[in-house]
Amino acid sequence: MYDLTDEEIARYGRQIIVPGVGGQGQERLKRGSVLAVGAGGLGSPSLLYLAAAGVGRIGIIDADAVDVTNLQRQIAHTTADLGRNKAESAAETLHAINPLIETVTYTERLDAGNAPGILGEYDVIIDGTDNFPTRYLINDACVLLGKPLVTAAILRYSGQVTVVLPGETACYRCLFPEPPAPGAVPSCSQAGILGPVAGVMGSIQALEAIKLLLGTLDTLAGRFVAFDFLSLESQVMELRRNEGCAVCGDTPTITTLHVEQDSCVL
Repeated sequence: MYDLTDEEIARYGRQIIVPGVGGQGQERLKRGSVLAVGAGGLGSPSLLYLAAAGVGRIGIIDADAVDVTNLQRQIAHTTADLGRNKAESAAETLHAINPLIETVTYTERLDAGNAPGILGEYDVIIDGTDNFPTRYLINDACVLLGKPLVTAAILRYSGQVTVVLPGETACYRCLFPEPPAPGAVPSCSQAGILGPVAGVMGSIQALEAIKLLLGTLDTLAGRFVAFDFLSLESQVMELRRNEGCAVCGDTPTITTLHVEQDSCVL
C-alpha cells in the first residue's frame, strides 16, 4: 500500500502509529531532505533524530574538525573522531544509526558563493551555527530561495528557536535587523553551555523539521520561543513580518547574498 519496505515498517513502526504520521507521513519523510548547517552542539542532536526518523536525504555542512572541547555536547562525535572533519564524522554516526538513509557531506564553509547551490538542494534547512555572519547568511539565503528554515541558538542555560516560512512569516532579520557589535554577546567558549541545553534545542529543531516535511502538523512558524532551563520556563512570542525588513520586506534592499561582519552568536 505504501512505498515502504518490511524493514522500514519494522524500524519506524512506533513512529508510523503516531497520529499525524502514518504510512503516508513516513513516505514523506523518506522522500524528504534536510540540510543541517553545522554538526556541533545543535546540529548533532538534530541530525541523530532526523536519521533515526527516516528522513531520506540528510546534508551536513561543516568545515571544522572535531576537538576535545566539543565532546561535552556534540554527541554525533566520539573520542575516536578527534581531528576528523565534523561533517564526515557525523555522517558515519548517522549511518551507524540508520543505514537506510542517504547522507551528503560538505566539508567547506558556507559562504555567499556556495549557499544558493547547496541550500537549494534541500526541502528544509536547519541552522546549527555558532556565529552571526553565517546565521544571517542562512536566513537571507532561505528567504531568497523560498526554503523553510528552523533556526535556534543556545548559551549557558538558555535557548531560543523559531521557524521561518519565507513569504508567510517573519524572518530572522525581522526579529534582529542587524547583528550585535563584535564582543557584545559572548560566545559559548567564553560564557559556557551545558550539553543537555544543546540536546533539547537541537531535538526541537529536528522535531520542527520533521513536522515541516510531514506537512500535516502545526509548527513554530510565526512564533519565537525562548527557554530558561534553570527555571524550566518558556516564553512564546507571536511574530509579524516586518514590512520594512531588508530581506523579506515590501521593498527589500538585500537581493543578493553577502556576509555580515564577524561576531559571536547567542
